[in-house]
Formats: sequence, C-alpha cells, structure tokens
Amino acid sequence: MIESHPRAIILIGFILVLLGVILPLLMVLRIIEPTFPLSFFSFGAGVAGLLLGVVGAAYYVRIYRKKDSRMDDWGGLKKR
Repeated sequence: MIESHPRAIILIGFILVLLGVILPLLMVLRIIEPTFPLSFFSFGAGVAGLLLGVVGAAYYVRIYRKKDSRMDDWGGLKKR
C-alpha cells in the first residue's frame, strides 16, 4: 500500500514539481508550443507535486518519528 511508503509519495511529488518547472521553461524557450491546456497542466502538476510532497513528509515524520526521552505523552517537555 502506498500509505506505508511515504518516500514513494515524496518521489511522485518531486517528479510532478520538476515537471511543473521544466514544462514552462520549455514553453518559454519555444522548444514546445505553448498552449493553454499545457500551461494549465504544468501549473496543476506543480501544485499537486507540492501538495504530495508535504503530505509525504507528514507521513514520513508520523511513521519514523522516534520517541524522545525528554518528551511526555502530550508532546511537551517533561518537568524536572
């Protein structure tokens, strides 16, 4: 399941953000023809990639966070 692999979510997000950067660059350089649907897809890929990256990072922290001995059950520092 993809929920147990947050690195896969982060990787997909990175690829989408990279696509969202490369496509407009290629359109500005006139290597590919700039069209409205391609521009909209590029924008959507960047936003979706950013969202997936944040969600993947949150999953990663939630799964792999180690308990700190200085923390209490509520996430605050223990009183001495």
